[in-house]
Amino acid sequence: MAAGESFDVYRLPEEHEAIREAVREVCAAKVAPHAAEADETGEFPKASYDALRAADFHAPHIPEEYGGAGADALATAIVIEEVARACASSSLIPAVNKLGTMPLLLSGSEELKRRYLTPVAAGEAMFSYCLSEPEAGSDAASMTTRAVRDGDHWVLNGVKRWITNAGVSEFYTVFAVTDPAARSRGISAFVVEKSDAGVSFGAPEKKLGIKGSPTREVYLDNVRIPADRIIGAEGTGFATAMKTLDHTRVTIAAQAVGIAQGALDYAKGYVAERRQFGKAVAEFQGVQFMLADMGMKLEAARQLTYAAAGKSERGDGDLTYFGAAAKCFASDAAMEITTDAVQLLGGYGYTRDYPVERMMRDAKITQIYEGTNQVQRIVMARQLLNGIV
Repeated sequence: MAAGESFDVYRLPEEHEAIREAVREVCAAKVAPHAAEADETGEFPKASYDALRAADFHAPHIPEEYGGAGADALATAIVIEEVARACASSSLIPAVNKLGTMPLLLSGSEELKRRYLTPVAAGEAMFSYCLSEPEAGSDAASMTTRAVRDGDHWVLNGVKRWITNAGVSEFYTVFAVTDPAARSRGISAFVVEKSDAGVSFGAPEKKLGIKGSPTREVYLDNVRIPADRIIGAEGTGFATAMKTLDHTRVTIAAQAVGIAQGALDYAKGYVAERRQFGKAVAEFQGVQFMLADMGMKLEAARQLTYAAAGKSERGDGDLTYFGAAAKCFASDAAMEITTDAVQLLGGYGYTRDYPVERMMRDAKITQIYEGTNQVQRIVMARQLLNGIV
């Protein structure tokens, strides 16, 4: 290499950094101011949604041919990270829109994509994902929701639990058993609309965190939908669900990174200003060690998340491992970092007058949804041992 010549060996492309700056600006002005209120009231932060929609950050992953921004997986992760840094509940707007629509992107017909992705891209509707049931959480193949063919229609009956943004979303990807004898290969995926007769919702769950994102049961009582609303071929739903999670676990990792970054940012500012024993708390070595560990874990989580996002975009063969690893590591790190942030603020950190206790509560769910971290470790181990045992 010639003297003075330089090149980018390993850093984010300029367009991705520009996206970060744009999202951060929107969030600082129009999302962060509503975060505490959403947590206190438990109401969906519509003002934040409107701001994200106006800036085209509500569903950035949708391809341009359907009216979307066409953001790649890394750009989408950065959007979710930056929104989560300001408000974890609001970050579930782009995250769950991707979760709900990913089955269509992976397996849906062109007609189905155009019909349902276009209004989501336009900000006219949101999309949720209905996999879990009261007796089928980590063991999703044990679901009992049924879909029975009746001429040119399917009739769905069952209950879905822990559905993020249920009642707010207009569209739902619903997984149901179409062949009970085939177990996981007898599960199919469908698009259900909120307005379909027989669709109703339970009361909002009373949760520890992400209170501004409603979580409800979805009830399907003889819901009759046209046969063309099946996503992919009959019996391929479970495979589509698992492929979807390979991609969207990256978004949960990004959410965890964002929450952790928000907590670290606030803690750094606090210890620099707070004085005890005649000097800033930040001058104490014990505090510095805590901050160093927080920053180190956060950056490791971010780099693993971005690597996984790259694999998601390319569809690499090891995405299953990296998606699970990023989600597991980043969410564990977020829980540690937010807990330490509360500790650094002392008694103030334990009160709702300061945001770090909210961030700690919000971080906890990232270790649980889209597969608990115990399940992620099973997924990783199977990938590591594939062909060996």
